[in-house]
Amino acid sequence: MAETNRELADFLRRARSQVDPSRAGLPPDGRVRRVPGLRREEVALLAGVSTDYYARLEQGRRIIPSPAVVESIGRALGLDDAGRAHLRDLIGITAAPVRRRARGVQRVRPGLYQLLDALDGEPALILGRRTDVLAANQLARALFTDFERLPPRHRNYARWMFLDDEARSLFVDWEVHVREAVESLRLDAGRDPDDQATAALIAELREHSQEFADWWEQHRVHQRTHGSKRLRHPIVGELTVEYETLTPPGDPDTTLFIYTAEAGSPSKRALDLLASWSLPSTAGDHRPGLAQEQ
Repeated sequence: MAETNRELADFLRRARSQVDPSRAGLPPDGRVRRVPGLRREEVALLAGVSTDYYARLEQGRRIIPSPAVVESIGRALGLDDAGRAHLRDLIGITAAPVRRRARGVQRVRPGLYQLLDALDGEPALILGRRTDVLAANQLARALFTDFERLPPRHRNYARWMFLDDEARSLFVDWEVHVREAVESLRLDAGRDPDDQATAALIAELREHSQEFADWWEQHRVHQRTHGSKRLRHPIVGELTVEYETLTPPGDPDTTLFIYTAEAGSPSKRALDLLASWSLPSTAGDHRPGLAQEQ
């Protein structure tokens, strides 16, 4: 319970410090600001709650705000959808912590493997909890890395991004994408703070990457839905791919990432070249035994 309280308090304090008072709609009061961001009483004013109530919430006290109050606080802090979801997770955990049942092996259902087969002309990955790589088609393995060749416990996208030199050289904007990986992992950890595998991954990354440790302390969250990646591929050179994410109905812990390039563009020609360079896959060989012990 104490750890959950610290998580909530840390998130609220850091979110409050990142709000520009001049853009928050507050009238100037002439007081000198010794620290950046909003004061507690200003967040309370914007959220329509008492200063004492907000202070106790920021301290992680065991109180149960209504959904309307949580929404008001999220709006006062200028949180985006991912930030508000994370706030709801932390407040819900603080108010009534419920320990989830032990995690089993996360598996990809057959229909999703068939979908990967159908997308064989486009790189596609299936990520699970904490960005574990559960499956990848052949073109995704050729574009990023062959996760099948990694030890089972290393088949994790965030871990690969931080601890593999290959990833650092592949992504032109490596820092942008690893920051997003940190923020996505933080969002995932807030949903299930008792998950031991997530805690072990975070501990490993904090130990072996000072960059991860520094960015983790910023307590930012991010939900990856779509975007672009600039790559410097060792076989086909520089290219840019756009990605979209899909969450299968009934399986919120699984996300499909599909990467495409604009038709007729140099990036599309590079992808086609990479596809022709890759050996044709046999049925099911994109299933790299990636089910993870949770």
